[in-house]
Amino acid sequence: MRRRHGIGHTIAGVLILAFFLFPVYWMLNVSLQHSSGAVATPWFPTDPSLHGYSKALHDQGAHLVTSLEIALGTVAFSLLIAAPAAYALAHFRVRGAGVVLLVILISQMIPGIVVANALYSAYANLGLLNSVWGLILADASLGIPFAMLILRAFMLTLPRSIMEAAEVDGAGPVRVFVSIVLPLCRNALITAALFSFLFAWGDFLFALTLTTTENVRPVTLGLYTYVGAFVADWSSVMATAMMASLPAVVLLVIAQRYVAAGTTTGAVK
Repeated sequence: MRRRHGIGHTIAGVLILAFFLFPVYWMLNVSLQHSSGAVATPWFPTDPSLHGYSKALHDQGAHLVTSLEIALGTVAFSLLIAAPAAYALAHFRVRGAGVVLLVILISQMIPGIVVANALYSAYANLGLLNSVWGLILADASLGIPFAMLILRAFMLTLPRSIMEAAEVDGAGPVRVFVSIVLPLCRNALITAALFSFLFAWGDFLFALTLTTTENVRPVTLGLYTYVGAFVADWSSVMATAMMASLPAVVLLVIAQRYVAAGTTTGAVK
């Protein structure tokens, strides 16, 4: 009976996995066709072609580079702000720390379109529209609060005795933070960095609102305009979607064990 239940669970798991991965397969299948519409695409790429990828690289390569610049800049800026802030909230007696955390949580409930409209007015006055730095700051507004919560939860689990021993040896607060706390928070830092990257890489709302020209256009917005211009050639559209999905998939595979450790340590506390 246990063996039958095990086989049944395995079959059910495979079917569920196939159901969720079918859109990814169909995206890959269409991207390998010569030049097809969505309806006439065969179930298998019997005569695969890289025509869609060559055209997508030619048309969307610059947008992929722009998205990479924005995502990496968002990760760096988010961690630069979130790590010291999380350390202060976790290991210093900060007056009103509970209020700060409450405000951070409330800020995550504000609809993105409200934030985007407010940023548009501010960016128009500051001259940050159609700029990489403007999109980095906008995407960091999502990455910083999340990174602070993840890092603070992890830092609360660190033994205070380790930091006290470093202070006895003459290390100041900055030295303790850089030499002791950050190396111990490697898993949490990788987790926060990964999610900040994904927030920025998959952003569409800020890109649509804060860019009005083609000078700075992430791949999400490029794909949106691509669908309207090349709706008859779905192989190029799906090839762009595959290339846009690849960095996120690779990062998740590489950082999987660090993410699991970083998200569960704080919960155990």
